[in-house]
Amino acid sequence: MQWLASLVFTSYLFVWTPLYGLFYVAASPFLSFHGRYKLARFWARSILKGLKVICRLDYRLEGIENIPAEPGVFYMKHSSAWETIAQMALFPPLVWVMKREVLRIPIVGWGCTLAGCIAIDRKSGTTAVTQILAQGKERFERGAWVMVFPEGTRLPPGETRKYGVSGALLAQACQKLIVPIAHDAGYFWGRRAFAKKPGTITVRVGPPIQTAGREPRDINAQAQAWIEANVVSAQQSR
Repeated sequence: MQWLASLVFTSYLFVWTPLYGLFYVAASPFLSFHGRYKLARFWARSILKGLKVICRLDYRLEGIENIPAEPGVFYMKHSSAWETIAQMALFPPLVWVMKREVLRIPIVGWGCTLAGCIAIDRKSGTTAVTQILAQGKERFERGAWVMVFPEGTRLPPGETRKYGVSGALLAQACQKLIVPIAHDAGYFWGRRAFAKKPGTITVRVGPPIQTAGREPRDINAQAQAWIEANVVSAQQSR
């Protein structure tokens, strides 16, 4: 039955997303950044609602009080497709750093461009970091947070890798805080997995991390330690 539910949800996702995406693209020229974000948030929440109703997969959000009023940099665990959707439903207006290849996807790529996402060539090294610094500053001026998946790619549950420095450098350059976010979505909607397991995904927002006068590797070590510990803790609390 869960396989059938996953099939129904996937069909819903791949039919509703392009239809709504066309509406989003058509409406965006007449809206501000925050107006476009409200449209994106409606789509994200409709997908999460469908996931709950069809697959019985819900979520709970903890630590929302840790998010400061002034925009900064989010560091989020990347283990599932779930968080790429949920980020728009759960958090203040944001843009996210993404691989440039996504822009080539019809409708989805157009929407990401209109949303102000920071698209980079991950193989370009220092050029990618320079792009993030320049574009990230401009997004802060719009009143947007910048979402970074510091591992750079989705990893299976229980795995991690060295964090990239671009998020820490951006936060330092713009005198911003980093807010770490842990979740266990990968245990329910696995990397490249078709089946969605029923249950409740736990999302935890950690205390802001100061970046001024610190080495990027020390900032990343603190963020990574908190995120990984809370992914484990979320699973152990079940």
